[in-house]
Amino acid sequence: MKKRVLIVDDSAFMRRIIRQMIESDPFFEVIGTARDGQEGVELTLELKPDVITMDVEMPRMNGLEATDVIMTKLPTPILIVSSLTSEGAEATLEALEKGAIDYLAKNLVSSALDVMNIRDELIEKLKVVVRSKGSLKRRSATSRKTSSVISSSPAVTISGRKTFATQKMAIVAIGASTGGPKAVQDVLSKLPGGLATAFIVSIHMPAAFTGAFAQRLNSLSELTVREAVNGDKLEHGVVLVSPGGRQTRVKRRGVTNFTIEISDDPPDSLYKPAIDIMMSSVAEAYPGRSMGVILTGMGHDGLEGMTFIRKKGGKTLVQNEETCTVYGMPKAVIEAKIADKIAPLDHIAGEIVNMI
Repeated sequence: MKKRVLIVDDSAFMRRIIRQMIESDPFFEVIGTARDGQEGVELTLELKPDVITMDVEMPRMNGLEATDVIMTKLPTPILIVSSLTSEGAEATLEALEKGAIDYLAKNLVSSALDVMNIRDELIEKLKVVVRSKGSLKRRSATSRKTSSVISSSPAVTISGRKTFATQKMAIVAIGASTGGPKAVQDVLSKLPGGLATAFIVSIHMPAAFTGAFAQRLNSLSELTVREAVNGDKLEHGVVLVSPGGRQTRVKRRGVTNFTIEISDDPPDSLYKPAIDIMMSSVAEAYPGRSMGVILTGMGHDGLEGMTFIRKKGGKTLVQNEETCTVYGMPKAVIEAKIADKIAPLDHIAGEIVNMI
């Protein structure tokens, strides 16, 4: 049975092009289109689609307001379609917090040919988003602030190593993809300030989004969070977010001097930033003193990096299947038998504190 899609966008041109792209795949059928958020809410309640594409900037009711109402009244998988601007990034991150599953970044376009270039990514993301329906939860009409209390519930320890790293972890490297913005926010907002450990986060996001993401995390965390720049020093209690569109590596410059190197190498990498590249550099710079954390995401980026961290005597922690938006990245690590612990998202922050 085909999955039923509702398109919400105030541009007739975009509605037509998005419809053509979606209907080019036999997995989907478009059951309706809406010109603004208000109409989108009404058609969602009437048609009960399997998945929704949601524009952000619209008259009457914007995409943020519509997402909030839909997740309160009839939780439905939503893919945000957002422009590659700082305003679009901030709005997208807010929509993800309100319950949207993922986003598709679009450039301002002048022709159908420009838009058709995003077809494959749109179809791939829609298939991931629609399959996440079982994990949706009805949103309270009154938004709740993220709890800063660290859960003490134990994780599943699966390491079979006879020699488990006992020295203090000097750095925690976190990787995530689909569903990652909300997951990383959940983890960092629960970590206490004053931790004598450096942090680095790589998440599959475009360049226009990572700065806004870091600013948002900084406002919610007791740790200092900022987007990494070339030459940055790794510091205790500071979280550096890898900038989108480039590669981030950690370099050891001396006994206690560790810095960030931002480059375009390799230019043909599938992911920018790539979690494998970041984590492998962390393992090399901090042998036996690094901890890798893999959260929700599609594919297997991070597997190589986590393997190297463990080979160098570090520790590994992954999010469990039940709380992942997409189980691909954690699953790859678990199936390779290199995860020391598996924990639900609510317990990841507590396990980080326990393991460092």
